Amino acid sequence: MELHYCPETDSLYVDLADRTAVDSIEVAPGLVVDLDAEGRLVGLDVDHASQTLDLRRIVATVDHRPVADVPLLASSARP
Repeated sequence: MELHYCPETDSLYVDLADRTAVDSIEVAPGLVVDLDAEGRLVGLDVDHASQTLDLRRIVATVDHRPVADVPLLASSARP
């Protein structure tokens, strides 16, 4: 999973899968879901991200990963 923020458009894209999106659905004002050819989730696009989300702090917490050998690039452990 990768986060991509574009300050010019104030949009945040959450890239969830390494697949090509072929369809996009706006599920709420300013929130677009990208889907692949099989209808599986590929990513999320948040318009006006700085007005909708607190972008000052991003914390990644992973308690359980379904595949043990997938490396974590950054994480924050819970106490």
